Amino acid sequence: MLRKNGLAGAVRHLIARAALLALLASLTPTLLSQPKQRDLTDESIEDLMNIQVTSVSKTDQELSRVASAVFVITPDAIRHSGATNIPDLLRMVPGLDVARINANTWAVSVRGFNGRFSDKLLVLLDGLSVYTPTFGGVFWEVLDLPLNNVERIEVIRGPGGSIWGANAVNGVINIISRKASETQGVLLVAGDGNVEQGFGTAQYGGRAGKSTDYRVYTKYLNQGQFTSPTGAGGADGWRMLRGGFRSDSVLSSKDTLMLQGDLYRAREGDPFPGFVFTPAPSIQNLDLLVNLSGGVLLGLWNHTWSPHSDTSLHLSYDAYKRNDQLREGRRTFAFDFQHNFSGWARQNIVWGLTYHYSASQSDGSLGISLVPADRNTQLFSSFIQDEIAIVPDHLRLTIGARLEHNDYTGFATMPSARVAWIPTQRHTVWAAISKAERTPSELDVALRADGGVFAGPGGIPVLITLFGNPNLGNGGLIAYEMGYRTIVSRQLSIDFTAYYNNYSHQETNEPSTPYLVNAPSPYLVLPLVYANLMHGETHGTEIAVNWKVTNRWNLSPGYAFEQIHMHLAPTSQDTTSVSGAQGSSPVNAAQLRSHLALSRVLAWDTSAYFVGRLADPREPSYTRLDTGLSWELSERIALSLVGQNLLRGQHEEFLDKTESVNTTLIKRSAYAKAEWRF
Repeated sequence: MLRKNGLAGAVRHLIARAALLALLASLTPTLLSQPKQRDLTDESIEDLMNIQVTSVSKTDQELSRVASAVFVITPDAIRHSGATNIPDLLRMVPGLDVARINANTWAVSVRGFNGRFSDKLLVLLDGLSVYTPTFGGVFWEVLDLPLNNVERIEVIRGPGGSIWGANAVNGVINIISRKASETQGVLLVAGDGNVEQGFGTAQYGGRAGKSTDYRVYTKYLNQGQFTSPTGAGGADGWRMLRGGFRSDSVLSSKDTLMLQGDLYRAREGDPFPGFVFTPAPSIQNLDLLVNLSGGVLLGLWNHTWSPHSDTSLHLSYDAYKRNDQLREGRRTFAFDFQHNFSGWARQNIVWGLTYHYSASQSDGSLGISLVPADRNTQLFSSFIQDEIAIVPDHLRLTIGARLEHNDYTGFATMPSARVAWIPTQRHTVWAAISKAERTPSELDVALRADGGVFAGPGGIPVLITLFGNPNLGNGGLIAYEMGYRTIVSRQLSIDFTAYYNNYSHQETNEPSTPYLVNAPSPYLVLPLVYANLMHGETHGTEIAVNWKVTNRWNLSPGYAFEQIHMHLAPTSQDTTSVSGAQGSSPVNAAQLRSHLALSRVLAWDTSAYFVGRLADPREPSYTRLDTGLSWELSERIALSLVGQNLLRGQHEEFLDKTESVNTTLIKRSAYAKAEWRF
């Protein structure tokens, strides 16, 4: 479906292209000043630990003092990672499971329970949820943002329901984009490789009047197909074109307005096992070309009432359409209001209101459909949080709760309490207890999907069909966490977290009464229906270290350990959910990232990721090795050469147990990239 290039040929091709671009750029005068990005490798460990984060409490907090397990992917880490997409960036976070299923599909989760649609992880883009209510997860391929425009990615490992609401069960990922004032001038990016077969970004940032900064961009990628386990082409390559804008305006001394919009169109291969009737009822591998389109319009108005009081109003509209197996589209309007008040001594209060209206339409296909096909839903929510300085600068207590109502299960409450003890500036000890809930997706309540065929009595085909349950309830979690952060010296910091999670009313697949279908040829249907008949517990630890070995060499080791123990209710007849929940994530995972500045203009970055074996579906352990050289020819021109998955020519990372897509083999790859700013 997509063209194939040899690894060496692709690298030589782009090196020549990048060299030509560099020559042209060196002859071009500077048109607009481009602000130089701050290189955090020049910062001390204390400076890195004092980075401001906002996703834990929706207010600015220093990373070192936050009473939560937070990892920040900084602009410098993004620049040196060699990653070309958001999921690969997230591999550097201890406790995050990232696995590539095929060329255009990923499985990403926090603290276990991984899958193509990880329903316990809430993902945000500038505070806007990209968690789809239809599938209960994220389509990672449509988050193909220009990484140059990402200010940082804040990853919360652990519940965030009291602030962000339902489905922020095991974690929250908030992708925060850069302000338009930080992306002035022209940016051109071009790259090519054996897998990344041609990608690029063109962007312009400027000023409108004295009070408005803006940027506009377009981005393109062409991703080559991988190989199927049988050795044939995987038919999973994809192309995407997207464009967008952002403007930041200062309306007055007390008011700011941000407007942001994005549109995309894509075409991707979607090989999947599908149900066919002829010559006999069976499941066969089908190749589907899927057209994707969508967009979002987002507005954020901030108003400062006084030095101790400010409000924000967040309005958004997003829509998408996918002509995949379900052939579904969705339109969502969201309203979020927030008020911060710190006028009382030793207290900082945040409260807010949320309303979401979402409408979905689906046509379905022979093997999968929704009943009813169209559905409109509403969500109402409110939250309040109080941060209390019991002992100023040394002991802080944060208590909060969210009350939420959805059309499927009604009301849910999600309280939390967090305490941080800061005996000195170099040490923070924290603990938390939180309650979170996962609400059913539209598939959970309205699905009809054919899952497998086997020969029954007398040779009659038996078709396993999964049905949604309109009476399905919420899945619950009570989480207990504790952590310790220490700045050992100006060269070394350690962040340690331990947790125990208690899950209730988790989803199972329960057999129901079989029935016979006579046309077009006889077969027996064995129904499976969703229910809430599983419970259990998980416990684990996560460690992140930042070691500045020398002024030019940084090492960042990380490690995560987790054990999952799930159990069925006495009335359950499920035979797969426990093993799937326990075996979809590794017990052990480790990483080591290195950044070495060989000179003022040349840097060498290497990352090694070890992922332990998976028990169900079975996958052996593997180690991924990425490395890259980056060369800053000048403040305007940068070249890079990156190799990924270098240890093995091909390997498998994850099997989608829902069988919504086929797994292909991840390739060893290399690409070259040139960036030109003026």
